[in-house]
Amino acid sequence: MSEYQELVREINACQKCALSQKRTNAVPGEGSTTADIMFIGEGPGYYEDQQGRPFVGRAGQVLNDLLATIGLKREDVYITNMLKCRPPENRDPLQNEIAACGGYLDRQIKLIAPKVIVTLGRFSFGKFFPGEAISKARGTPRKWGDLWIYPIYHPAAVLHNPRLKPALENDFKRLPELIRSINEPASQEAEGEKEPQQLSMF
Repeated sequence: MSEYQELVREINACQKCALSQKRTNAVPGEGSTTADIMFIGEGPGYYEDQQGRPFVGRAGQVLNDLLATIGLKREDVYITNMLKCRPPENRDPLQNEIAACGGYLDRQIKLIAPKVIVTLGRFSFGKFFPGEAISKARGTPRKWGDLWIYPIYHPAAVLHNPRLKPALENDFKRLPELIRSINEPASQEAEGEKEPQQLSMF
């Protein structure tokens, strides 16, 4: 069993918090374990809980459509959530639940070693930059340790507020350029000397 498979097994058997008591399935995550891009959402919803897969409901369809606009499929990226079990009625995650799942997410990040982590919404963004507003931070990539963090709105947000859709689409379209910039060591080094906290191409 690989280290990744062992992690999935642990998540599926987890009983670290009360969410485990009422779940149908845990939702570890899915996609390429060698992906350049890792998406982190909030927590599973009804359909995710039923299938044990992330982003398979209405928000998942939005994400699939956005990936298609930049020539990618789910199999090309890695998709997971802050929480691995569904909160009741899809309520916001509690801090103790985020803490209980935190070790799993940290291990996923280490094993997959993406070049960019796309945080979907305020909770996943808050893991890396606590206390900052997603509405102000979105669309600007920033360094966090050795990783680039790219905060954007959660796909579910555009279902509740369609006025956010253009911003989400525009932020998505910048992802290929961000990956290309990271893949150019000379360019990356120059950007690091000029502005360590964000890429100037945006």
